[in-house]
Amino acid sequence: MPLSTLVSTTYPSIFSTKINPLSLSKNPPPSTTYHPSCIRSARDEPPNKVNKPITKSTKPDKSLNNLDRRDVLLGLGGLYGATLGSAVAAPVQTDFASCRAPPLPKCDQTNCCPPITHKIKEFKFPSPSSPMRERRAAHLVSKEYIEKYAEAVRLMKQLPASDPRNFWQQANVHCAYCEGAYTQAGYDVKLQVHGSWLFFPWHRWYLYFYERILGDLIKDETFALPFWNWDSPDGMTIPCMYINRPELYEQLRDSKHQPNSIVDFQYDIKNGDRRITNHQIIHENLCIMYRQVVATRTAPLFFGLPYRGGDEPEHGAGSVELVQHNIVHDWTGDRNQVNGEIMGALYSAARDPIFFAHHGNVDRLWKIWRENRKDFTDPDYLNASFLFYDENAELVEVKVSDCLDPTTLRYGYQDVEIPWRGSKPTAPPKKAAPLMKAGEFGSKPRLLSSIIRATVKRPEELLSSIIRPTVKRPEEEKENEEEILVVAMELNTDKFVKFDVYINTEDENFGGPAYSNFVGSFVRLPHTHAKPMKLNTLLRLPLGEALEDLKAEKDDDVEVILVPKVGTGEEIIIEGLKIEIGL
Repeated sequence: MPLSTLVSTTYPSIFSTKINPLSLSKNPPPSTTYHPSCIRSARDEPPNKVNKPITKSTKPDKSLNNLDRRDVLLGLGGLYGATLGSAVAAPVQTDFASCRAPPLPKCDQTNCCPPITHKIKEFKFPSPSSPMRERRAAHLVSKEYIEKYAEAVRLMKQLPASDPRNFWQQANVHCAYCEGAYTQAGYDVKLQVHGSWLFFPWHRWYLYFYERILGDLIKDETFALPFWNWDSPDGMTIPCMYINRPELYEQLRDSKHQPNSIVDFQYDIKNGDRRITNHQIIHENLCIMYRQVVATRTAPLFFGLPYRGGDEPEHGAGSVELVQHNIVHDWTGDRNQVNGEIMGALYSAARDPIFFAHHGNVDRLWKIWRENRKDFTDPDYLNASFLFYDENAELVEVKVSDCLDPTTLRYGYQDVEIPWRGSKPTAPPKKAAPLMKAGEFGSKPRLLSSIIRATVKRPEELLSSIIRPTVKRPEEEKENEEEILVVAMELNTDKFVKFDVYINTEDENFGGPAYSNFVGSFVRLPHTHAKPMKLNTLLRLPLGEALEDLKAEKDDDVEVILVPKVGTGEEIIIEGLKIEIGL
């Protein structure tokens, strides 16, 4: 594909440098094998060594050899523009035969690849006359339901180890798709379903087949998985069924986060649990829910950035994946494990039954968001496809386009209170002293080893068309576009990392998520590899509501403050900051 095709687009580039976005990351290291979790006293110890690779490695793109490193990294700025529209149809597809054991920790010898078959069925929708399955909030289900669910999991665990419906085989489905076991069909590039627009639809399909397998085992076509209602105060603790029932219990969970401990969307493993009241945690959680769902109006901000066939993975995650999804995984996992296993590491997360309740709520948030928002309509999104074993142990190919409406898959969610819809963050108390401005970020990358402050200019075309318009813009145009802060970065993939982003504040305490000067966080779970890898990715945060609340919507620039929480030093390099208007 010619370079001109890759970078030509009418969408504004985040940074001026334009290079091939498909060659920004080196190919992943070769696959290796490995065994279950090792207990460590701290998660920031050196990674385990791995066994000898069992597959040949692929060489990095030689086109990078004559390019300056900074040009390559800042070239990420054009990545979104280059991938938003494509002249060549390139949906991501799974090369099933390519599966190789991914490089898990040395103490875990699991091969995540499923049983091999050469027969692949086309997906058929369940009959419109079949019963609707209602997924209910886990803290509200009956004792009878818990007995039924526990029995279904018990039967799943008793299936032969080679049966693709077996509990551990099902857990390995997540491992294979999330740790680079597969390559993309037609490309020598690893497939990854996190960090892009594939995150929501892939997990929806995963839960769909898992749920149908459980229902088939207990001969109940009305059976539905529960959802962990962590977005509502009554559901912000681990549901009791996952503690009291041995079939649903997992030993490697954080012992300090058992029932009556409130999930904290600001939790981080380095600093541990915050010394604030449950009331404060709940209030901040609801404000974060508002920011990540209600105030996130466009598909790229909510779902994540486009990810097409041949692309290197993780261009940029969407709002819910970045924060609530990643934080709840980390908060649930055992802090004494190397990578926060079980839930805190992607390769092992689905071995804990609570994974499916967690992702049930993530899926529910997609359903809520699309009630008055628009999904992607790009053919490369709609035609992306995956492979799953169904309740008959037959391999089925599914497309994103077939899972957009849960009712066509014959399931829905219990109607429960949604308290965060009205939990808009408020402007912080006004300071008497004027805001002291920092200098511009500059052209040199910076380690996020301490707080970074920088003045970021708003583009003149944005100021003239949005801030000081001669012609009033239609409300629909305002609704479909957003002023976006873009943070380009390079980070190590084998560490949990987190940093918070504030604007227009000098207060050393910053205020926190309850205030509108807090505009978001970057959170990423560790991926296991044979050796530490570098990832170039973007964080994109909407600024519109925050600037209005802070009465700064007519300012020429914005003060941006990056506050490291976990993963400082060489683990995060900030490559650039920019504000743009877009989707």
